[in-house]
Amino acid sequence: MSPRGGHVQRAFRWGALGLATVILVTAMAGDADARARRHRKAAPGYEPPYASIVVDGNSGAVIQATNADSPRHPASLTKMMTLYLLFERLEAGKVKLNSELPVSAHAASQAPSKLGLKPGETIQVETAIRAIVTKSANDVAVIIGEALGGDEPSFARMMTAKARALGMAQTTYRNASGLPDDAQITTARDQALLGRALQDRFPNYFHYFSTRAFAFRGRTVRGHNRLLGSVDGVDGIKTGYIHDSGFNIVTSVNRNNRHIVAAVFGGRTASARDARVRSLIEQHQARLDHALRVACRRRHRRGRDQAAGQAADAGARPARRRHRGDRIGRPHARLDRSSRSRSRPSAFRPARAWRHCRRCHPTTANSAPRRPRRTPPA
Repeated sequence: MSPRGGHVQRAFRWGALGLATVILVTAMAGDADARARRHRKAAPGYEPPYASIVVDGNSGAVIQATNADSPRHPASLTKMMTLYLLFERLEAGKVKLNSELPVSAHAASQAPSKLGLKPGETIQVETAIRAIVTKSANDVAVIIGEALGGDEPSFARMMTAKARALGMAQTTYRNASGLPDDAQITTARDQALLGRALQDRFPNYFHYFSTRAFAFRGRTVRGHNRLLGSVDGVDGIKTGYIHDSGFNIVTSVNRNNRHIVAAVFGGRTASARDARVRSLIEQHQARLDHALRVACRRRHRRGRDQAAGQAADAGARPARRRHRGDRIGRPHARLDRSSRSRSRPSAFRPARAWRHCRRCHPTTANSAPRRPRRTPPA
């Protein structure tokens, strides 16, 4: 081989290596972008506008609110409404979980985060749901919007109309994904309302919001919601981020027969947002538990008073029997060891084990671990 031919061959090999590197970097761009958003430190001076609300999931009563009606950008929380309209079609039988949705050039051109689908491909409805919940895939959100509304602007108008029907008076949608648009606004109150509506209206589909990862084309796609599996009772639902909104989240918590929905907007980082919503959950769950214990005590006190009155009317001496719920909060150390009964080892457990009154909430109260009984020596 001539020296000139050797130079050409080496140049060709280096060119092929460079092209392969470019392709690899492009394929990893979406995942790298998502990882960078999660782990990078907030830029100095970056203070997105904050808002939060905590509501009772059953009654809708507001437990806590800070700037709950101030306009905010929903970011990827937009996809909650995208899925709401999809669940409606599924429930009506107009779409099936194994239906194939076509990928358009417009959908494929969306900015990350996305699955990286190509024009002309298809994706199953169930896979699309999982991709939105975990990956928050913008291309998949547009695919759903085009399948249900014909095109994305028409679907955005359908989303806004549904928001008005649900009572979300301060929410306007301009796209299906939540990518930046100055006219796309909402409030923390409206997003908490949507979170409650999704769980109440679609109990058969809400379980998708607890998906932490799913398999797609031989790889595992992991979700962005770090509260799932790390905070007791959290069962969904959605996170979001754009620069103008900060890190957002709507989360649902079912714990001790109590259901709350919390929305937080404007976290400086994903970890700061998660810490804030975790604090709100624990603070207000403890408040609800305390209110329930107080209600139990009052209810049983009234019952004893009524029983005493009936016994007095009958001329009998009422028997004074303390209900176990009255022992809530009594310190273990104040009891004399000699007075403890071996036949009642669980009656004097610390207050933390007594989540609720055993008479009113036997399922929840009895879920606390009991001390094993001592076996007397043979």
